[in-house]
Amino acid sequence: MGPPRSTLVGERFGPLCGVRILSTGTIVAEPMAAVMAAEMGAEVIHIERPGGGEDWRHAEFPIEGPNGEPIASSWVQDHRNMYNTTLDFSTQGGREIFLKLVERADIWMESSKARTYDKWGLDDATILAANPAIVICHVSGYGQDGDPEYVARASYDFTAQAFGGMMNLMGNPEPDPPSRAVPWTADYITALFCLWSSLAAYIHAERTGQGQVIDLAQFEAVHRILSGTMVAYNELGIVRERAGNKAGNAQPWDTFQAKDGWVVIAAVGPAVYSRVCRVLSLDPDDAKWISARRNVNSPEGIEFDAILRGWVEDRSVEEVVKTFNDALVGCSPIMNAHDMAENPHYRARGVHLDWEDQQLGRTIRGVGIVPRFSETPGKIWRGSVPVGHDNALVYGDLLGLDSQTLQEMATKGVI
Repeated sequence: MGPPRSTLVGERFGPLCGVRILSTGTIVAEPMAAVMAAEMGAEVIHIERPGGGEDWRHAEFPIEGPNGEPIASSWVQDHRNMYNTTLDFSTQGGREIFLKLVERADIWMESSKARTYDKWGLDDATILAANPAIVICHVSGYGQDGDPEYVARASYDFTAQAFGGMMNLMGNPEPDPPSRAVPWTADYITALFCLWSSLAAYIHAERTGQGQVIDLAQFEAVHRILSGTMVAYNELGIVRERAGNKAGNAQPWDTFQAKDGWVVIAAVGPAVYSRVCRVLSLDPDDAKWISARRNVNSPEGIEFDAILRGWVEDRSVEEVVKTFNDALVGCSPIMNAHDMAENPHYRARGVHLDWEDQQLGRTIRGVGIVPRFSETPGKIWRGSVPVGHDNALVYGDLLGLDSQTLQEMATKGVI
């Protein structure tokens, strides 16, 4: 039995109420997994390095804080609901504090090169000895084992997209270069894998009392979502390449330029294709147009595409979108931030919410809680906070360290 499970959360809510997560990752992938859990009621303790904290706090589209310091828009969006502390794992005092936290936690998520924590005396065996039921999720670029040369490599969103195979499929065909998916798509994909796998292992631990270690390589998370790419290669010898937005085996499925913007039109199957033909005043039963659907690069396929593009170019985005949706054909404008902020459907569903951000000292607006739960909804109970904001609360109230001890540890740079 571990120490008594006191709680830091003032208000209990959400489907993850009662779950305590330690978060020690940086940049996007692991912290995003932690904040998604926090938005669903988990008690998340996020740990940064003492002093200035993580560089990512100030990196992307910074907003000026009350003291003139830059605060990244992405940090404000993705670091809500978390208790923020600081700790130097390389010190003996830092190691001792972390093991005390481990005794009181259900899940530990981290992101670093393989075996980073081993050198600080915080290897998996030591963690599981302190808490045999804890779930450990290691997020790294290339995994905890494998080819040693790869395991030792640095990795970021960009490199994971390249090594995992995503970039080879992104963008227009040669001679255009491969394109990255934005924003930080490999990181966000990895965050989803981090969270679901940690919760799956947590369910197992709740049933059996047995913790375990998850080895999540970022490139593998990216590679997993490439659909049938590797089956097509292994079974058919097909090496998929970039094709742009246009589908290669049926149409219409592409981006189209209207008089005042861009739309996507997506018709799956003969029935929906027939509706597109009727909008264009083409006979869907004509053998020529039946052939054009599948044979996109044939003369009739190219002619159909030209007719559709001409029709779209003569009309506004609003008219194109309304006409095709009235005809039960998938069609959407390509939305930017302004479009989404003003869109009636976004507003009707309450996608964007206001909350109080402690760093900025004011109300801000961004993306709310996704998805929505009918019985145990998530919520935003506070925004992002300054570096080490919750040191006294976590290390004092939770671990029982007195103020003098905390001050001494801060002076030594342990916290």
